[in-house]
Amino acid sequence: MDWYQTLFELIDMRSFSNLWFWIVLAVVWSTASHWVLGVPYDMVLRAKRQGGQAEVDLEDMVRINVNRLLYIGQVSGLWLAGFACFFLTLLGLTGFVYGMEFAQAVFLLAFPLSLVGMLGLSTARLIQAEGATGELLYKRLNRQRLYTQLIGMVSIFVTALWGMYQNVTLGPLGG
Repeated sequence: MDWYQTLFELIDMRSFSNLWFWIVLAVVWSTASHWVLGVPYDMVLRAKRQGGQAEVDLEDMVRINVNRLLYIGQVSGLWLAGFACFFLTLLGLTGFVYGMEFAQAVFLLAFPLSLVGMLGLSTARLIQAEGATGELLYKRLNRQRLYTQLIGMVSIFVTALWGMYQNVTLGPLGG
């Protein structure tokens, strides 16, 4: 047995039967729902509870992140959208047409995150257009977090179903 085969037996390259993939999936969605428009959600809760300087800090941080997101969207948004669509199409075709499990796993992570990204850009535009502060800002950030969590739950459910299907169909050793 050569070192290459030993290495790939030690590190299972199949995604859906690999514990590390499921850990990454959980961490990605936990992180995505904690950081709302680049602002940690505990900061939103603290500002809502305490007001004062915590609220000023939150509004400043949201303003900075909203302006940053909108600037990136205006300057290079079309290019980023084109590359993202190309990348997702490449992953989708490689994974689901040609049967590469790693590409399927990355697609099932990246596609829902792209939806969260588009939703975040939409929320940033809304916050800037309304000049949202105080209760309206909390409402927008809470709604963004709720939608992110809903997309995450659906994504985890679909990924788990597809992963179970792959493991049952291919078996534990990959067919």
